[in-house]
Amino acid sequence: MAVSAERAQHSRLTDEQLRQALRLMLTIRHFDEQAMALYRAGEMRGTTHPYIGMEAVGVGVMMALQPTDWVTSTHRGHGHTIAKGGDVRRMMAELLGRSTGYCGGKGGSMHIADMDKHMLGANGIVGGGMGLATGAALTCKLQGTGAVAVCFFGDGALNQGILHEATNMASIWKLPVVYVCENNQYAMSARADWTVAGGKPSARAAGYGIPGVDVDGMDFFAVNNAAFELVGAARRGEGPSYLVCLTYRYHGHHAGDPLNYRDKEEVDRWREHDPIEKMKHTLAGRGVLPDASAMEQEIEAEIAEAIEFAKSSPEPSIDQLMTDIYA
Repeated sequence: MAVSAERAQHSRLTDEQLRQALRLMLTIRHFDEQAMALYRAGEMRGTTHPYIGMEAVGVGVMMALQPTDWVTSTHRGHGHTIAKGGDVRRMMAELLGRSTGYCGGKGGSMHIADMDKHMLGANGIVGGGMGLATGAALTCKLQGTGAVAVCFFGDGALNQGILHEATNMASIWKLPVVYVCENNQYAMSARADWTVAGGKPSARAAGYGIPGVDVDGMDFFAVNNAAFELVGAARRGEGPSYLVCLTYRYHGHHAGDPLNYRDKEEVDRWREHDPIEKMKHTLAGRGVLPDASAMEQEIEAEIAEAIEFAKSSPEPSIDQLMTDIYA
């Protein structure tokens, strides 16, 4: 099932919420641009997986949630964390391995979590969040909280067995969970249409008797409206669903990816549909974006301050070496 162009242009959000959505998208982009720069400067241990180009998905879904709703993320999780209200200072400190980071500097880019925001965390395991989100949804149902769980995953996780197991269980028990596939078309270097059988991934939902919705993942309004409907259905007790967002990552799988498996012309074609530029154009046309450049300058200053905070923070002390380790 696809979302119509007419419905995609409609928004349930107020002007202030739309401005906040754009601010979040810009914050994600500037954060990940600076994270890549820090990696290339040799200031970051490990690597980072940029969310640049995919901002409309994370923000579009999060703007359909309540603060008490739960989210599981992926190795490409900065965008989800920021969109859920994460602190960019603590995020940047975690990337640089500092004690003021979300995980005390010991988790790094792929393990940022914020339980206060109901962000169950990024996950370095492909498909690792599927069971966690389903479990969170079961908890929501048993406790009668009215909350919903959202599970983000990439097209590279479509063939993980746990997706079948989790979806089957969620469907049988009518759990309040929305499985959001961010189909950026490449699982590292393998195209999704080479590795995923059966045509559209959303068609798999029919096998579980649940809705499967396709949207333009480069369009905030398309994502937000579809997410609003599916999250609402889950909250009403109607069970799980699949939301498949066709999107594109402008950069490599990770910051050190040589990108020798796709051509520049393909990237340029997708950049013509940039989700942030679309959002700016729409808000300007509605007269609710008086000065986008001022907003960007504020965000750039915020990210610069986060980097300074991270660099000036201490590294974890030696007595923290064996804490947070479980056997």
